[in-house]
Amino acid sequence: MTELADRILGGWLGRIAGNMLGKPVERGDYWTRDRIDRYLRRADALPLTDYLPDPDLLPPAAPGEFELRPEWRQCVRGRVHGSCRDDDVDYAVLGLHLLETHGFAFTTEQVGELWLLRLPYLQTFTAERAAYRNLANGLKPPLTATYDNPYQEWIGALIRADVHGWTSPGDPRRAAALARRDAVLSHTGNGVYGAMWAAALVAAAFTAPGPREALEASLLRIPASSRLSRTVRRALALHAAGIGWSEALDELTADTARLGWIHTIPNAAVLTAGLLYGDGDFTRTIALTVRGGLDTDSNGATAGSVAGVLCGAARIPPQWTAPLEDHVRSAVFGFDGARITDLAECTARLATAMA
Repeated sequence: MTELADRILGGWLGRIAGNMLGKPVERGDYWTRDRIDRYLRRADALPLTDYLPDPDLLPPAAPGEFELRPEWRQCVRGRVHGSCRDDDVDYAVLGLHLLETHGFAFTTEQVGELWLLRLPYLQTFTAERAAYRNLANGLKPPLTATYDNPYQEWIGALIRADVHGWTSPGDPRRAAALARRDAVLSHTGNGVYGAMWAAALVAAAFTAPGPREALEASLLRIPASSRLSRTVRRALALHAAGIGWSEALDELTADTARLGWIHTIPNAAVLTAGLLYGDGDFTRTIALTVRGGLDTDSNGATAGSVAGVLCGAARIPPQWTAPLEDHVRSAVFGFDGARITDLAECTARLATAMA
């Protein structure tokens, strides 16, 4: 396997593993940083080095103290047999299909057409569901993003961006441009910048020596005056000043918490902190990111993608990859049960062809 193919496979595996790690505690208003760590301490699972502990193997807790999402039975350690279905992975699959079908000159309208053809309406959420409804009612972009859509700056476009980074290795500018064309179907403002930033970050990870350098490169692709840019730079400054991970998140939360737990800005803060304090170590990166709370499965997925590209598939510890059994569940029509290695090979072919 070439180095490029190994890094792309690392991105796919990292995205899926990080998503699976965060999925049981995906509810930021309930699963706060404190509650997540209390759960892990109860299971004697700190530092976190594997999927979340099985709650059935823990001492009984008070009613309502630790309510995992219903999908936890497919996501906790010892119970993972292939990935469970999640929109954070569905959009990576759909994005790959978009590039295979329409090439890198795809239009925003073609993104919408594929949603209607391949993605079930009830497997979309927030801004994506609003845009889907608008598409079905005959609206065209950019009106699909703005009409009756209060979620325009939420995290949905960011989670769709990885494939544009994987297919633009070492070219953050191009990755951001592709992600923007996708994002404007459903988002505006910082919602679009989040997608551009994430795509550029993944692309930069192919050539950057570490996460800080990748983050700095990604910031060049979004407006410096945007709140997203200011938040990421604040996280970089706190890390450079030697502030600890938990204290840095306290500072960042004070600045961003009022936006809510699904908004792009606070989640970008958690994600940036996880990457910086993870310092290129795959396990530490996704563990800190998920322990940071908020949209844990989305943040874990993006952090896993970046960390997986930085280290390559061969260096991801097997406790994360072996239980996936090279198998992905997906709501995207025609792709349920796909092999992760096949998806990565298709991605590598696109990246090589463009290069």
